[in-house]
Amino acid sequence: MKKGWRFVFQDNQFYGECVPCTLAVFNTTVDSAQVDWKITTRQAIESAIAQGLPLEEWTRRSDYQQFCLKREAQPRAGEKFRQLTTPQKLLQWTNDLKMSLPCFIFAASGFDLLPVTDKLGNAVLDGNGEPVMKCRRKLQGIHLSGLFMFDADKMLIDPYEVFLRTQVAGFPWRIRLAHKTSSGHGLRLVAEAEPGRGNIADQQILLARDLGLMGMVGSTGKPVVDDSCIDASRISYAPRRKDIYYIDEMNLFNL
Repeated sequence: MKKGWRFVFQDNQFYGECVPCTLAVFNTTVDSAQVDWKITTRQAIESAIAQGLPLEEWTRRSDYQQFCLKREAQPRAGEKFRQLTTPQKLLQWTNDLKMSLPCFIFAASGFDLLPVTDKLGNAVLDGNGEPVMKCRRKLQGIHLSGLFMFDADKMLIDPYEVFLRTQVAGFPWRIRLAHKTSSGHGLRLVAEAEPGRGNIADQQILLARDLGLMGMVGSTGKPVVDDSCIDASRISYAPRRKDIYYIDEMNLFNL
């Protein structure tokens, strides 16, 4: 009997529990008004800064001002934050918005249960005095899903253009999901790990080669292929529905 999910979902990368990501959970996430607002706001601010446009529309926002107050109140980093320019502060805010997006961990079908600890490292106990256990995102306790994630960002070409290369007859990878990343300049692919092609790192290199991205540099002057995705517990920030190019629901969710 099919279980209806292959990978896990985490509503917050810092403290959220890793739970099965069903199609219903996925749809609710990518259709979320909050996800849409965070990604849209990030892209609008970064575009305005890049073009040298006025920024008052965002500096007047109460949520941005609250973000600044929290950063300024930090014991060590507060003074450094106060010395930043307005564009630099806004970019820190957009990064904070990105990092607060809900996440998918495509390479993991689950994680081992681990005891929850407090700030001092002591075990948190329930009402019966038993340790509270949760599935936490730890590489040592990962259960692999058979999927792997590929990420190319800061590209100087349209991400959709690169995605179309996966749709050519004879493309040697089984792509299950493709979407534009929250920056607006990247492509994320979720593919089946192919037997005989090595580990996740090996398969990402081969996929980059087949996409024609090996050695390509982006707007930052660095390679566009994100080699940090070799970590199987790596998170993938949720996209907006309109940023999804392709989804194979049957195979992505074990339907």
